[in-house]
Parts: sequence; C-alpha cells; structure tokens
Amino acid sequence: MILLFAALAVLSLIAVQTGFAILHDRAVTAAGPMRSLESLQTALDDKRMALSDIDNELGERRKALANIADVQADYDATKRQLDELNAEWLQKDERRNEIRALREEIEAEIIHKQAIDAELASARADLDAVHDRLAAAERLFALNDEMKREQAALEAKIAEMRSEATELSEAQERVQRLEALSHELGRDIARTEGLQQAASAELAQVRENLTAERQATATAHSDFTQTAARIAAAEERSRSVESAITTLEDRRSSLMAQLARMEDTVAEEGGKDAPSREEAVAERLKELTSVPPVLVHMRGWTHRAAENEGDAIKRVLQRLDQSGLHYDRRIVYAFHTAMKTNDTTQMAVLAGISGTGKSQLPRQYAAGMGIGFLQVPVQPRWDSPQDLMGFYNYIEKRYRPTDMARALYNLDVLNNPKTEFADQMLMILLDEMNLARVEYYFSDFLSRLESRPPFNNVSDKSLRKDAEIELEIPMPRGMDAPRIFPGYNLLFAGTMNEDESTQSLSDKVVDRANVLRFSAPKTIRTTPQNGNIAEPESLSADRWRSWVRPVSTVENDRLVTDSVDRMVGLMKGFKRPFGHRLGRAMKAYVANYSWFEGAQDFRVPLADQVEMRLLPKLRGIEVEDGNDHAFSELMSFVGEKLQDDHLAKAIEDSIRSAKEGSGQFVWNGVAR
Repeated sequence: MILLFAALAVLSLIAVQTGFAILHDRAVTAAGPMRSLESLQTALDDKRMALSDIDNELGERRKALANIADVQADYDATKRQLDELNAEWLQKDERRNEIRALREEIEAEIIHKQAIDAELASARADLDAVHDRLAAAERLFALNDEMKREQAALEAKIAEMRSEATELSEAQERVQRLEALSHELGRDIARTEGLQQAASAELAQVRENLTAERQATATAHSDFTQTAARIAAAEERSRSVESAITTLEDRRSSLMAQLARMEDTVAEEGGKDAPSREEAVAERLKELTSVPPVLVHMRGWTHRAAENEGDAIKRVLQRLDQSGLHYDRRIVYAFHTAMKTNDTTQMAVLAGISGTGKSQLPRQYAAGMGIGFLQVPVQPRWDSPQDLMGFYNYIEKRYRPTDMARALYNLDVLNNPKTEFADQMLMILLDEMNLARVEYYFSDFLSRLESRPPFNNVSDKSLRKDAEIELEIPMPRGMDAPRIFPGYNLLFAGTMNEDESTQSLSDKVVDRANVLRFSAPKTIRTTPQNGNIAEPESLSADRWRSWVRPVSTVENDRLVTDSVDRMVGLMKGFKRPFGHRLGRAMKAYVANYSWFEGAQDFRVPLADQVEMRLLPKLRGIEVEDGNDHAFSELMSFVGEKLQDDHLAKAIEDSIRSAKEGSGQFVWNGVAR
C-alpha cells in the first residue's frame, strides 16, 4: 500500500507538472509572434533547466521507490520474525509460570533458611555452654573413675588374699585326708610284706616234697593275688576319695550359689536394707565395665591421618626391621590378608617349633598398624569358656571377668553405645592355644564368631542374637543378663607349639583358621634392635573396613574358580573333602590379597591357601597307602599350575620325612 500510494503521488505530481507545462507552452505559443528571438531563447533555456530539475527530481523519486521496496522486504522479514517470536512466546508461557513458581519457592526457602540460621546461632551458643559444662563433668568423672579404679584394685587384692586363704585351708584339709589315706596304705603294704615273708617261709619248709611245694606255692600265689587286689582296692578308694572331695567341692559351690540366689530373691522382695536394682546390677558388673590395661594404654595413642593400605604395610615392615625381626615379606602379606578376611575366616593360627617368632609377628604387626594387642596365655587346665571370659562369684555377688571379657565389653558398640573406643580395633592372641583342648574352651566362642551376620547387617538385633555371648550373671527379676557382640573390630590369632606336651587342632578349628606353619630357620640371625621404635598411632576401624574387598571381585575369574575346583578334587582324592564355607573363605583370601610389589598374580594367594588350608588337613595320612598318586597330583598342581617351586619342594621333603619315619604325613612348613 505504501508503494502504491508513493507511485500514485509521483504520477499525480508528473501529471500536474505536465499540465502546467502544456498550459505554459500554449501561452508561449500564443505569445510567440510578439516575443523576440532572445526571449524565446531565454525561455527555452529556462524550460531546459526546469526539465533538468524535473529529471533530477524524477531520479530521486525512483531511488525513493527502490528504497521503499527494500524497506518493504525488511518489513516482511521483521513481521515474520515477530510472528515466530509471538508463537514461541505463547509456547513458553507454561515455562514462565514454572520459573515464577520456582522463584517463589526459592524466596520462601531463603526466608526459612534465614530463620533457621538465626535459630542455629542461638543453638550454637547453647551448645558451647553445654560443652563447657561437659568438659567440667568429664574432669570430675575422670577423677571419680580413678578413685574407683584404686578402690577396685584394693578390693581385688583383698579378694585375692581371701581366696588364697580359703584355698590354703582347703588344701591343708586335703593334705590331712591324703596323709590318713597314706597311713592306711602303708599298713596294707606292711601286711602284704608279712604275707610275702610267710609265703617264703612256707616255700622253704616244703621244698623236700614236690607236691607240698606246689601246694604251698599255690597258696602263696593266692595270698599274693588277694594282697594285690587289696592294694588295688586301696588305690581305688583313694581315687574315690579324691573324686568325692571334688564332688563335695562342686556341691558346696552349688549350694553357695543357691544360697546367694535365695539371698538375692529375699532382698529383692522388699527388704528394708536391700539395695536398688540398679545398684545391684552395677555392683555385679563393676569389674566388667572397667577398662582393661590394654585399652587404658590405647587412650594415649594419637589418631593416625587417613592413609592407604600400602603405606600401612610399609610401616609394619619398617617396625619389624627396627625390632631386629626378619620375616619373609610373603609371610607378612599372608598374615595381613588373614586378618582382613575375618568375615569368612575367624582367626589365624601360627604353628611351629618354639622360638621361630610366632608371637612377635602378631605383636609387632598390631603395633605397626595401630591396633591394640591383648595376649591371652592359655593354661593346660582350661576346660570351659569360663576360663576365657570369667565367672560369677556367688559369694561376692560379683562377676569376675578376664581382661579379654572386659576388652570385648568396652569394644562392643552395639550393646555398649557409650563406649569411648567405638572407632578402634583390637587383636587378641591366644598364646600356646593348644596347651589345652581348644574345643573345650574356645569352641563355643568360635561358633559365635562364625554366626556373625554380614557387617552391613550387624545393627539388626534378631540377626546378631546367635553371635552374642550371654554372660552367666544372675539378674533381678525381669532383667536380661548382659550380652556381648564380638564385632568386626576384633581380630583373633593364636600360636601353637608342636611337641609332645600339646594337643593337635581339630578339623573344626582348621576349617575356620588360616594356619601359617613356621619351619625351622636355615640360618640363625642375631640382628639387634635398629633405631628408635615409634609409639603406635591408632588406626580407624572405618579405615580398616575400607581395605576389605568382597568375594564377588574374584568369583568370575577363571583361574581362581578352576584352581578352587581343582583343590576340591585333590582333597576328595585324599578322602579329606571340604565344603562351600571353606571354598568361599579361600576366594575371600584371594580377593583381599594385596600386591605391594610387582603385578597382580592370583597364583600367589592360591598357593598360600594350599599351604594354610589344605596341607594341615592332611596330617596323619599314610604316604604309601594308595596316596602316592594323590600326592603327585598335589605337587604337580602347586609346581606347574601355581608355579610355586618352593612350596612343591617343601611338600616333597615332608613326604620323604614321612617315608623315613612313621609313614604318616606331617606338614613341616616351607622356608622362603
């Protein structure tokens, strides 16, 4: 329309100018005869100038028309963009509404955050005040605990003296009874000697008559038999008396326990002088809740900064070197891996002759790692779990725990949430564990360790109840006895001397332990301590757990699965099969083996498992009773498949020693 109007305007202007020109021409034509040539020329020049101006104006008009076309094109493009923007603007209405709502929510949250910040500032001020009061209370509690420990030490000394006095009086009574029995036996022996002399005299008198001599001999033999029977009867009476004494002592302890329980019942039912339930329970658990020396010592340790597993092992090796102890690095790596797999393998056993460093390796490893260390010397008389955990004294009405029981209670985060050792670890070493029958005192505890739920499920009380140890402590009516959960912050190891005074381990213990056999050293080393040994720094239990890898990391590895299947077949050939539990434990060992030097090679931990799991189970097998092929297969598997020539040679040496000796296989270990 603009172009049309412009064109019409230009045409109108041209028409007007043309009309004026025609009128002017007519006027000039009419006045022509009266004008002179000069005026005509002048008029002509003017016309020409006017025509030139008109041409110039017409050019400008044409340029204006061209510019109007460009403007129209720009206008059309701009209009199209405007339409597109309007369409896009309509499509984004919902998005704008969402953004507007989100802005409103953000503004509301900012207002809420400002209110919370104000409350938090007030709460922090209150918290600082509470911290100050707690610090003062902790100082008072520490002083109170110190006074309680001193009182407990004095009471313990008094109780020990009373116990020793009681034992001495009982021992004196037993000595008197035994002396009486000894006199009676002496009289029996004197009578026997008299009868023997009479028989000798009778034999001397009847030597001349053979028949009489035989009769006298028969009589003497009959008298001797009767005398021997009387002596045997006397010995049997002596044993019966000792058994009766033991039975009476047990009966006396049982009666004292019943009396103590009756007194507790009477006191509980409303006696005026009866202590409250809380006081009674606190008194019974007084010694159990006290901190043992090993944990008191750990209080002074500083917490180590986060570090990787390789640096921790390097520090252990450095500590062993500074202590003048020499272990092959493969032994140190094997012991470290055995400790990491306490989820599937409950303990590590270090076996061998005395003086090979079985006790020092766990001790120095724990110190280098920053783990507490408790050594429990096993006694030959141990025959029940009470020797390991302690017992309840019904006379004193107090539980008498061992240091191990006190340590387990203070490290039990689940049943003792107020403990100050929640993020620390402890290694317990059963020293010379086979001096007594392990099944008698440790079997129940080992079953508890095996029954522990996975680490991620320990907070479920129903899952961990079978693993908890219920202490045999009489409690007031309606209250349950204390329970202790041996968690994964506990590591268990044991040493075992192999001589005529010790017991061999049962299959139950061997199946649940990695057995490291220390062979006799090839050369004797006397390296002294090298440098100052640093004080241990506490290792975080969470940091330790971060080093543990699941079995699933190697379950799909062909070498591992084929090797474990091969081991299953080998043990079936020896008629010593093993089940899924041991197979899973072996895979867990391989998964957690760490290579701190060189490339990863699964054959190394697989060979370790042959040494620590399979060879101890072959003890007592006849090497020549149809087992030659099985032993050959075992050596071939170790030497060719796992490429451990040292272990294959050690197996061959143990077979040769068995053939030269009793004929029964005994694993003598490998020297690396």
